[in-house]
Amino acid sequence: MKTIKFHKTECGVDFLLNVLTENDIDYTDTGTFDTDYFEILFFKEAKGILILNQQEIELKAGSIIFISPFQKRNWRLDPNNLQVTTLIFQEAFLNDFFADKLFTYRLLYFYQLVHPLKMNIDQDEMLKYCNLLTEIKMELLTSETDSVHIIRSLLYYLLQTLNRRYAKQHTLSLKKSGNNLAFQLKNLVEIHIKELQRINDYAEMLGISRISLNKAVKAQFNTTATQLIKQRLLFEIQNSLLHSNKTINEIAYELNFSEPNHLMRFFKTQTGQTTTEFINSMTSIPRKPETNPAKNIN
Repeated sequence: MKTIKFHKTECGVDFLLNVLTENDIDYTDTGTFDTDYFEILFFKEAKGILILNQQEIELKAGSIIFISPFQKRNWRLDPNNLQVTTLIFQEAFLNDFFADKLFTYRLLYFYQLVHPLKMNIDQDEMLKYCNLLTEIKMELLTSETDSVHIIRSLLYYLLQTLNRRYAKQHTLSLKKSGNNLAFQLKNLVEIHIKELQRINDYAEMLGISRISLNKAVKAQFNTTATQLIKQRLLFEIQNSLLHSNKTINEIAYELNFSEPNHLMRFFKTQTGQTTTEFINSMTSIPRKPETNPAKNIN
């Protein structure tokens, strides 16, 4: 599996973000790959599909796609009907940029395992967002002493406006929790899911009771902490089944299941399918050596 890594922009080390087009990245490459950075793609023209997080997403003019680091994707696009602008950035940079280590977890479209990773907008909205991206790109290319402040304001407005629009389109709550426990849990789960799958483990790491953690997660995400952990564990299993050559025994060992049968029982309970049935149902995802789809992300 090829992982495309972020490279510093032409502006130097101060800005670990960039704005790219279809001329910079080959979105017609049919190999499966992932990246170590976030991506938001704004399609002014498109015809085809994207396979992302085991979802098959139809792409057309007005589509916006949200991709978090290390999410596997496979493009099936018509190169003659493609015009896309892509915002990319690294998580640590963005969290530092806004002085909030949980910033990316507050955006509903990132690290999203339940709702679609797509949003549809009209032509006027697309023009507004692309104009913002053009302004950001110009500040990156012609950086001045106040560019950091201008980029910060433009980027914050863009990301938060998208968050509001995403919440409205997918009927999600934007209410603010009185604490950060729910977001801290999502952060910890991303880091530790392979070795820790019990709510008690995370409650202990956060220094609170299981009841308090469940209450915070329920208030913020309308689900339980246990279910949030199970969703992330299931996603890890599915990724391994589809994008690695590991056996069930190897996956079970890597994810700290005491026996392979326990993993298969967990999978069947969560999905209603056996692992074999799941793999067979995802035959549209290619399993072959991949090439590097990046033309130039410098």
